[in-house]
Amino acid sequence: MGIQNWSEDIVLVDLPQEPDLGDELKTVIGIVRDRGDCDVVVDFSDVDIVTSSSLSKLLKLRKLLTDCEHQLVFCNVAPATKGIFTVTGLDGVFELADDKFVALAGLQIVS
Repeated sequence: MGIQNWSEDIVLVDLPQEPDLGDELKTVIGIVRDRGDCDVVVDFSDVDIVTSSSLSKLLKLRKLLTDCEHQLVFCNVAPATKGIFTVTGLDGVFELADDKFVALAGLQIVS
């Protein structure tokens, strides 16, 4: 778990499981608000499932980033969570990558 500056313009977030996931997302939202100039990669390796409250925070994070023309990429998303994204129609909203290295490489190519 944790939040780290991967580079000067990319923040890498290793999410914890619920119920701590929501608090971690609040922290990330605060960091993005303060910085305003970063892309974010969220690693779901330790997350089995997300709650509706956490989905709301993920959407808020995405809006913050897209409003300042930055990207949000999820990686290592469990099948159950992908299913939630599909059922809620969010699979077309969130960008998914297989793992954090693919996500990071994709952002660095775009930058």
